[in-house]
Amino acid sequence: YPGRGANVRRLDHVNYLTADVPTTSAFLRDVLGARCTEQIVKDDGTPQAIWYSVGQKTYDLVYTEDWTGHSGRLHHIAFATDTREEILRAADVCLDAGVHIETGPHKHAIQQTFFLYVWEPGGNRIELCNAGARLILAPDWKTISWTSAERAKGQAWGLKTIETFHTHGTPPVDA
Repeated sequence: YPGRGANVRRLDHVNYLTADVPTTSAFLRDVLGARCTEQIVKDDGTPQAIWYSVGQKTYDLVYTEDWTGHSGRLHHIAFATDTREEILRAADVCLDAGVHIETGPHKHAIQQTFFLYVWEPGGNRIELCNAGARLILAPDWKTISWTSAERAKGQAWGLKTIETFHTHGTPPVDA
């Protein structure tokens, strides 16, 4: 334990915003050779968000529908910690340093990841998470599909997802 900062251990994943989730999904699958491990599916059957793995970790890349209609924006970069306690410590570190805490510490209802979202000085969203780095070793892994209704329930413990989570990205745009 280094005794300084938020004690992040590794880059966990990157989440991008896109206006066209199906086309992005095809690119990730057909060009990069990534595999879809999870998705949120709208009522019409099209994906609203997709999680892709390029290795054995459950996901490395996430693409989420940009509610502003824009494309090519960053939603967040996530760094993993070893324990949930370190997420709580990170919240204290950020508070003491005057870092904008957007939301958390909380737990995602989907995937059960314990998290904290902050904005770094340039305005990019950073997630500090304790996802446990689940591995996918089965060659016949079936994509987990979540419905929009399941996603609309918000975060675990009945907490609602904050509005900026669906609209804030970098570079900033008019919603």
